[in-house]
Amino acid sequence: MSHASIVADSTLLATWRARPRSFVALMGLYESNYTRLGWLVRDVRDLEGEHRSVVKGDCELVLTVTDRGPYTATFTLTYRLPDREAPGVAFASAPDMSVRVYHDARLAEALGWAPVHEHEALRQLRSGVERELDQRWARNTMLNKWLEYCVERGHRFPQAVASP
Repeated sequence: MSHASIVADSTLLATWRARPRSFVALMGLYESNYTRLGWLVRDVRDLEGEHRSVVKGDCELVLTVTDRGPYTATFTLTYRLPDREAPGVAFASAPDMSVRVYHDARLAEALGWAPVHEHEALRQLRSGVERELDQRWARNTMLNKWLEYCVERGHRFPQAVASP
């Protein structure tokens, strides 16, 4: 490649940049989810069944593997919250997210979450999203921020790596 073509390339506008809330940007969010999930557990492929993380001063965090394949793993991730109506007896789960990890692509996608939320902030995040792309943005933005919050609170699952 000649010097002239390198200089000419450097003046071209980048066309690969993702527009906010676009499909390409959503894939970037999935990559970020995968990274943050790695702060909680090194490799979901190593997990089976249910795992709990208990941190003083925070709710119990539960990860339950529901499906494993050669290229993907699906699990639920939820907080177990004491039920206000039956203290010390029952538990509620929130946000009760279903997550699929694509191992080779290094992506983590929030597939779904509880259909009804008691917390106003979660209800607002869900409301007003009609397009599938917007729904995916809402779920995965929530997962992204929640994973980071859980790590900051000190949660880890077996074989977890240190947070950044």
